[in-house]
Amino acid sequence: MAGKSRAVSAKGVEEFKPHITRAIPVYANLVCADNTGAKIVQVIQVNKYKGRLSRYPAASVGDLVTVVVKKGPPELRKQIFGAVIVRQKYPIRRPNGLRICFEDNAAILITPEGDVKGTDIKGPVAAEAAERWPRIANLASMIV
Repeated sequence: MAGKSRAVSAKGVEEFKPHITRAIPVYANLVCADNTGAKIVQVIQVNKYKGRLSRYPAASVGDLVTVVVKKGPPELRKQIFGAVIVRQKYPIRRPNGLRICFEDNAAILITPEGDVKGTDIKGPVAAEAAERWPRIANLASMIV
């Protein structure tokens, strides 16, 4: 009868992410919202995604994805980077009942260590992404 205590403590405090509808599938094109020079990036992998057979992996705001630069300077094109999604068009439901959606789907390139590759972030950043990634919160001019 000791199973109950294990079930209660199953949800860890570390790395808790509220449920956000995954609206950005693999092969989606995103706007690059930093000043690295990349304009359009394409999602090629969703990191830490556990899915179902024949279902495309999908990501939401705050998720780490692997992207390839589709439009930008020649030295960045066809290069693979890590990125964090900071905006999505599909509405995000907050715990207080508010629903928020953005005009575009956007991501920010990051280094393998987790630092932001650029030095500036263009446009607003969702609060869900900012609280999971403190380095993005430091650079963001507007957190919604």
